[in-house]
Amino acid sequence: MKKEKREKREEELLKKIAALEEQLARALADYRNLESRIHKEAAQFRERLSWSLIDKLLAVLDDLERAERHLQDRGLTMAVEQFKKVLASEGVERIETDGQEFDPEKMDCVAVVAGPKNKVVATLQPGYTVNGKVIRPAKVKVGKGGQK
Repeated sequence: MKKEKREKREEELLKKIAALEEQLARALADYRNLESRIHKEAAQFRERLSWSLIDKLLAVLDDLERAERHLQDRGLTMAVEQFKKVLASEGVERIETDGQEFDPEKMDCVAVVAGPKNKVVATLQPGYTVNGKVIRPAKVKVGKGGQK
């Protein structure tokens, strides 16, 4: 009788051990998934924060370029070029627009004017990408056609 009781107890303990091992395996998997998700969300947060800063810097660049066009100062031109190099080192690239086919993924059409159909006639505000993703679409005027 004692032997049967001991065997039953051992069987119960083995079942508990198996259940605990299964719980541990699930907990470890959940932890790994959580850790992975947290790293991914942190990277996305850093990216959004970086984009926010770059967007603010692009507004400064716009002002500097306007001042450069009006003042035509060599020192300002050098500073603007250096500013552009810093942005480029962070993966920022200007979207090519003038004479290009209108691309709604990269451009916002603010006016339709006389000119070659569906071609960018004028760029009102340059657009930029960061590592291939559009951070600010270009504001452009697009030709309505009737002119080649």
